[in-house]
Amino acid sequence: MSNNATAASFSLPGLAGQSAIVTGGATGIGRAIANALAGQGVKVAICDINLAAAQGAATQLGHGAMAFAMDVRKRESVESAFELINREFGDYSILIANAGVSSMRPALELTDEEWDFNFDVNTRGVFLTNQIAARRFVAQGRGVIVNTASLAAKVGAPLLAHYSASKFAVLGWTQALARELAVHGIRVNAVCPGFVKTGMQSREVEWEASLRGMTPEAVIDDYIRQTPLGRIETPEDVADVVVFLCSESARFMTGQGVNVTGGVYMG
Repeated sequence: MSNNATAASFSLPGLAGQSAIVTGGATGIGRAIANALAGQGVKVAICDINLAAAQGAATQLGHGAMAFAMDVRKRESVESAFELINREFGDYSILIANAGVSSMRPALELTDEEWDFNFDVNTRGVFLTNQIAARRFVAQGRGVIVNTASLAAKVGAPLLAHYSASKFAVLGWTQALARELAVHGIRVNAVCPGFVKTGMQSREVEWEASLRGMTPEAVIDDYIRQTPLGRIETPEDVADVVVFLCSESARFMTGQGVNVTGGVYMG
């Protein structure tokens, strides 16, 4: 695949005709995942706390995609959205737990509110969506879950200690849940993106530039310097790996935290 590729142009087995839920699907990595799944013949429920943005993404995507409001921090919101999706789509068999947030501050200056915000969305959101979907998957005898973790789930990131902690927790949960659900034939994996060009990254670049006394351009140059493949990652780079993990081509993979970092982390 060339650096200019945007999504897999070949068909992967076991995807066509399925239905998937993508949280945080209105923008960034989530939107790219929704697009890539739709390209494989999957009907996608785009879930986001910003319903208008989700509706815009679903309209642009087409292919039967629909938008649903969801606050992944609240069990009642997740349960309500999932029930509505089930009524509209019938059984769904893929969950992409992608919704995430970040903030940036030195660890000794972190507030309780910043800690709680990152854990409520990044960790509790994965727990709630995974648990609720997995109960249905067990009952119907099939399902695949892919959680969005981070490079910061493999290497603690300065100025992102709270974010790193929340994403390390996502990997621990993913591994434990994979072991519990394997007996039911349900696979659970995670992806660990690196420096991805999204709206979240744009905010982080501004924060990091201010905190480190650098220009935003210098921060981006530093990201590229750390990346052996020599460029900033795109959402599509992540999406293609997620789609692979959802497919039968990854049928013997579970409990993995797959690095999609351009070589920043190789462990």
